[in-house]
Amino acid sequence: MKKKFTLEIATPCSENFDKMIPNSQGSFCNSCMKNVIDLSKRTNSEVAKFIYENKDATICARLKTTQLEEEFVYNETSKINTLKYATIAASVLLASNLAAQEKEPIKTEISCSKPNVYTVVGKVAYNQIQNEEVLIIITGKLLEAKTNKPFDRKTYSNLMIAFNGSQNPAKVNYKTGEFSIESKVLKKSKTLMVTITANDYYLSKEISFDMKSAKNNILMKNIIIGSEELNRIYIAGGLGINYTR
Repeated sequence: MKKKFTLEIATPCSENFDKMIPNSQGSFCNSCMKNVIDLSKRTNSEVAKFIYENKDATICARLKTTQLEEEFVYNETSKINTLKYATIAASVLLASNLAAQEKEPIKTEISCSKPNVYTVVGKVAYNQIQNEEVLIIITGKLLEAKTNKPFDRKTYSNLMIAFNGSQNPAKVNYKTGEFSIESKVLKKSKTLMVTITANDYYLSKEISFDMKSAKNNILMKNIIIGSEELNRIYIAGGLGINYTR
């Protein structure tokens, strides 16, 4: 059975998520003394599974605004149906075994000549196809598309950039927009995944990439992003779950 629902935030919380105490699920808020679950980077199916499994609990969570516009679907497996199918399968298996026991197996003997065996002696050559992963330095500027200038520090505080899921994002210089970061890339890859975060904003998108553009393993590349591409992130004081048909 499919359960469909949407999420809503009645009153967004003003507490700073980055100043909370990190834990395995998100961060602990000293203001309300609760865990704030970070759902902003989870997939639709991951969010649906988490919400359904915790539907009876009061949840404080961090979400992208785009997630408030999505419909989540969770497939609920019926235990009764599962038991019924298991019983039917067992009955069929039992009947098959009884029928097999009633029949006396017929012994057959098949004679066949031995196949000819050919031995080939020589050197073995093989082609190994590799898409080698290399470590490069990506350096450039992060600029806003409309102004071609760095992003505003007040609006986009704690601005960071990372590539290909790097666990150590680089800080972006607010005055110049400059950044420099090490990242692992595949030599034959034609795209890079760039991730941009600020206190209340998040963006992850693919950009074009060619390893030939990297000189001495240094890639010079400016990242031009429209401010409207950045998804706003809220911290919820409590999630509302609206079930739909």
